[in-house]
Amino acid sequence: MLLALVTMVYVRRWWRVRAGAGRLLAFLCGVTLAAAALLSPLDRLGEQLFLAHMLQHVLLLDLAAIAVLLGLTKVILRPATKRLMRVEEAAGPLAHPVFAIVAYVAVMWLWHVPALYDAALESPVVHVLEHVTFAAAGGLYWWHLLSPIRSRRRLGGMGPVVYMAATKVLVGLLGVALAFAPEAIYGFYEDQPGYWGLSAADDQAVAGLIMALEQSIVMGVALTFLFVRALAESEREEERAERYDSA
Repeated sequence: MLLALVTMVYVRRWWRVRAGAGRLLAFLCGVTLAAAALLSPLDRLGEQLFLAHMLQHVLLLDLAAIAVLLGLTKVILRPATKRLMRVEEAAGPLAHPVFAIVAYVAVMWLWHVPALYDAALESPVVHVLEHVTFAAAGGLYWWHLLSPIRSRRRLGGMGPVVYMAATKVLVGLLGVALAFAPEAIYGFYEDQPGYWGLSAADDQAVAGLIMALEQSIVMGVALTFLFVRALAESEREEERAERYDSA
């Protein structure tokens, strides 16, 4: 219901400002990825296979958040820009990029503590809380990199490189630890029927590799995108400076 409401609000605004088909496609892709994580058979499979649950996590934490933010522009957000700026000012340290790094890494590590992980799989309420925190941490993290709104805390220079490297390495290490653990860590999956001939330990190893590889690939693609965007912005600033000098 919430995804449908958000999509309706976005589409109405997009139609009013004609933001381009690419933006609409990106936003709808993000909503679709979120729906796939939460509402598709993947959600049920995640209760039986660790690797499926890991796919849910990376969809919510990274891929859905990235696609949704790529669908936004300054014009689309214009009615809410002042409110967002006031929220950022009121949030203080919580709106700082360092907090986003801490939140992103902490969410990933804490929810993979065996007691919390098993609790999320055994309790629907805790499971919903887990997904909400993943989506919130992912949205906040990628907002600092992909937000179309310029703020005084926007990362510049080498900032995005340090921001992403610090985060992705710390989370990637968790994936490596899961992949090469000598035995299954989560008792919940040991009690589930095996799929595709995977034991609980093999399932865990594949899930860890998914996490580590996804973090590396997303970091590489995102840094390339940010580099290209920075070059384009630099060219536009030079063109504006030349027009100003000519005038």
